[in-house]
Amino acid sequence: MDRSIPRRTFLRGAAAVTAAVSGAVPPVEAQLVPGENPKRSRRSYRRRGEQCFHYRVKAARLSRARNRPLLVPENNGEEAEFADRRWSYSKGLPHDRLGVVQPFAYDALLRAVRTGDPADFDAIPIAGAQKLKNPQGGLAFDLEGPDSFSLAIPPAPRADSPENSAEMVEAYWMALLRDVPFRTWNTDPLAAAACDDLSRLSDYRAPKEGALITPATLFRGNSTGDLIGPWVSQFLWRDVPLGTLTISPRQRTALPGVDFMTTYDDWLAVQNVAFPPGEPVDPVQRYIRSLRDLCHYVHYDALYEAYLNACLILLGLGAPYDPGLPSASSHNQYGFVEFGPPHVLSLVTEVATRALKAVWAQKWFVHRRIRPEAFSGRVHNHLTGRASYGIDPEVLGSEALRRVYDATGTYLLPMAFPEGSPTHPAYASGHATVAGACVTVLKAFFDEAWELPDPVQATDDGLGLEPWTGVRLTVGNELDKLAANIATARDAAGVHWRTDAVEGMRLGEQVAIGILEEQKACYNQGFSLTLRRLDGSTITI
Repeated sequence: MDRSIPRRTFLRGAAAVTAAVSGAVPPVEAQLVPGENPKRSRRSYRRRGEQCFHYRVKAARLSRARNRPLLVPENNGEEAEFADRRWSYSKGLPHDRLGVVQPFAYDALLRAVRTGDPADFDAIPIAGAQKLKNPQGGLAFDLEGPDSFSLAIPPAPRADSPENSAEMVEAYWMALLRDVPFRTWNTDPLAAAACDDLSRLSDYRAPKEGALITPATLFRGNSTGDLIGPWVSQFLWRDVPLGTLTISPRQRTALPGVDFMTTYDDWLAVQNVAFPPGEPVDPVQRYIRSLRDLCHYVHYDALYEAYLNACLILLGLGAPYDPGLPSASSHNQYGFVEFGPPHVLSLVTEVATRALKAVWAQKWFVHRRIRPEAFSGRVHNHLTGRASYGIDPEVLGSEALRRVYDATGTYLLPMAFPEGSPTHPAYASGHATVAGACVTVLKAFFDEAWELPDPVQATDDGLGLEPWTGVRLTVGNELDKLAANIATARDAAGVHWRTDAVEGMRLGEQVAIGILEEQKACYNQGFSLTLRRLDGSTITI
């Protein structure tokens, strides 16, 4: 396995930081308090300046303790094992007729990620007009939170593993069930067939009832709150209060029954980044009621959009803050600049960009995992005799694959987006990493046990909402579910794998916890933040 992680000019960056710290800081003109001795006022401001310096040193030491030694993550070894890079991400680079990347192009990509030289990145050949999505983003340093190269996720499942087969079978079933309303899964025969097929897989790491997949667990996320209540989080069905505006969660969505890249020529063109026409859009706006609707949401969302909306909803409902915050217990102060609406709203968005830097380091500089759409091309070529690949047999004999072939005449994964996946590697998911980071902030600031009032669910046609009368739905559980909904929707669109979502959410959680730990020391008031992590454990910051 390739155990090395390149980090261009790491020492040069460290030297620059040292120079900045040791350099002279220009003096700040003290503002005198009327009636106060000027010398005393200046001394107070100098002390404040020293306190500021020592806080920053303390934060830097905390960062150094966390980031040294830098972790050296492992990939799954397939890139080094297979000279044709059959299991590595290569979309956007030139390919042959089998969809295998041209060696000179992939070698150029490897040269760039090993040297980190911007000129080498500019020299990577691309097949079409669409560019690669910001591979150098993973090299960026940050002044807050854990460094992107101090974090790690496990190696991705290998193509010859039953776990990878299970994830591909799940992707096929998600495509087949895109237009079946969530509320009908209990009675829908196609959903029942999916449950039976997925239950037979030997290494499907999804929630089960006993040893079986059931309509109640089908495609659910892996965190504690995901199995409670309707499939869709309440935060995707409620009006969003934004100042004097009210934003309806009814959205435009794609028309049912229209999937993409189901012919081999279309599939190959998209691997070389052709520009297909856009998807047809439903003229009627609807509440999210199916995987297709959720796929459309994550096709066009701002990455932190769902969590900013969730924060606005919680503030609009008057949801209580975490009991450890001063704003929850003070007798004579509301939270505002700190521990109030401006603080939590900005922090939800603040962690998003740091989460993206962390996951971009994993995508481009460690794993370079193939996307499901490209993997399905290997399956198609293998089963049609055009090539031979060491694919685990469980996916090849699945009921899902047979049904896809009956519907389309190929073994290609029907895609929800005309352009398929974006032009960056699969593992981990950027949407999932941002989700993990943002919901961690929200769970830290709000009382997770608070019950959301007046829960609802969408009607089968998505034109209305009906009351939900089942189990109580709490803030913590619905935030877990919100993160899983957004991450899983990318899987349902065909652009990600389950482990992309699961490990991405965990990575984002690490980023957010690191930022909260560093910020804790900078406030005048003592406080604590307690939250339930995605694995069900509890942490207090």
